[in-house]
Amino acid sequence: MAIEVAAAQIPISWNIQANLAAIEGALREARGAQVVVLPEAAISGYDAQLSGLATLDAAAVSRAIDTVAAAAVDQRLHVFCGSLLAEGGRWWNAAVHFSPDGRRGIYRKVNLATAERGRLSAGGELPVFTVDAGTQQIAVGCQICRELRFPEQWHALARSGAQLLAYLTHAADAGAPAGVWRSHLVSRAAETQRFVLAANVCDPDQHCPTMIVSPRGEVVAQAPPGASCVVRATVDAGEVADWYLSQQREDVVRVTYRPVPPADGR
Repeated sequence: MAIEVAAAQIPISWNIQANLAAIEGALREARGAQVVVLPEAAISGYDAQLSGLATLDAAAVSRAIDTVAAAAVDQRLHVFCGSLLAEGGRWWNAAVHFSPDGRRGIYRKVNLATAERGRLSAGGELPVFTVDAGTQQIAVGCQICRELRFPEQWHALARSGAQLLAYLTHAADAGAPAGVWRSHLVSRAAETQRFVLAANVCDPDQHCPTMIVSPRGEVVAQAPPGASCVVRATVDAGEVADWYLSQQREDVVRVTYRPVPPADGR
């Protein structure tokens, strides 16, 4: 069964209300899709130096998260949206799964960026989320920003049953080599034989495209750089395969994968 998916490229700042307006506009534009992916820290705000973290209002972030949850219910969408998240006196870089029935799941970034270490806490699990899509269910795993450079995490998600990999990033560095992160996204899709939905911030310096990649490594939709927009595609979970993963030579290189229960308690 095929489903409609979308990835949104929107501007992000430390102004939570402006971020909410951009998110809500993107969700309206994505109406009709069943799964929508938004960028890293789209709710809370973000930059490479975490310059707004010291004054970030945890209560305001929590209220904004509730607002996005309500929008997901109202528009009957599965939404994967990034936010810095305050829990237990610590901040995390998280991807939140908002279900149309009101349930939420959280992926906490495992491999932190240099500027995040010592200021944010690192997650320790790679959960898989369940998306109800009509008469079938699709499993979704999340990765955030620099985790693009750690293929073993993507392989672990695929081995845990993920059919679609949601990638949330805030990649805006004018000094980054052109095309490298796009190539990584194509590789992650082709080597795992999974769909990849990548959402980046709308920024003139972005060095990673917002795009949708098929399990064959084909880019089926891509947003123009620096433009606020939503890209869409129809994906069929029947295209997902384990052909390459099943041929990994464990007698030569062996990575131990620790399976985790579904993130939403199923």
